[in-house]
Amino acid sequence: MTEHRAERKKTTIPDLQKMKVEGRKIVMVTSYDFPSSQIADQVGVDSILVGDSYGMVVLGYETTIPVTMDELLPVCRAVNRGSSRPLLVGDMPFLSFQVSQEDAIRNAGRFIKEGGMEAVKIEGGKEMALIARSIVDSGIPVLGHIGVTPQTATLHGGYRVQGRTAKEGERLIANARALEEAGAFGIVLEMVTEEVAGRITGALEIPTIGIGSGRYCDGQVLVLNDVLGLYSRFTPKFAKRYVDLSQMIQRALQEYSGEVRSGQFPSMNNVFSMDPAEVSKLGPRRKG
Repeated sequence: MTEHRAERKKTTIPDLQKMKVEGRKIVMVTSYDFPSSQIADQVGVDSILVGDSYGMVVLGYETTIPVTMDELLPVCRAVNRGSSRPLLVGDMPFLSFQVSQEDAIRNAGRFIKEGGMEAVKIEGGKEMALIARSIVDSGIPVLGHIGVTPQTATLHGGYRVQGRTAKEGERLIANARALEEAGAFGIVLEMVTEEVAGRITGALEIPTIGIGSGRYCDGQVLVLNDVLGLYSRFTPKFAKRYVDLSQMIQRALQEYSGEVRSGQFPSMNNVFSMDPAEVSKLGPRRKG
């Protein structure tokens, strides 16, 4: 593992900026544990986001609202232990940054010091620019997030596509520019029409990472469990399922259950045996 870490080149924020300039797409994925972050690292993704979607995908919450810092930080540490190359971004949960600049800096610092993250993500546009600036000024890189912002979705009509009209598009562009001016190193665009996402991407010097925002963003992010077919509650239109692990796991568990009940498992290949001479010293085996 030490050699592996030494050989791999770490992805940095300037690397992402260079990728935008050169037109190379940025690959980001969520991860919520050590094994999946190891795999993402080995594949060579550019960035891993420890998303507050962990609350829905892993903990079973109906929304991301209940997720706490104390729930996310152990997840961050596990992801950090599993990955060496991707840029690691911690997703600041609801009310961990909105209350005050001091709270925002303190909690962002926890993601860095306690969670082993290298940057944080915050939701919101112009209204969060001052918060973003305060975190950046404290020395912590910030990834912005506009469009559909799950933590405040009810304020914007729920989970609906953003940027359907020119007026909405101009608002989103203004929000993106405000975050760039506040020092954000990139912006996630969630469920924004691809025409508006393309305008934002062209207007900014920092990279855009799309999720359901079309083909013109500088990169893409998907929830790993959606990619793997492991989240059965619903599948967003913008997600692509590359394998149906849920069905595969079901079949494996059904086979396991059948073998246990029939006595096929464990077989001789799955047990440990004593020396026959030692077995004789135990005396006869009782039935029942």
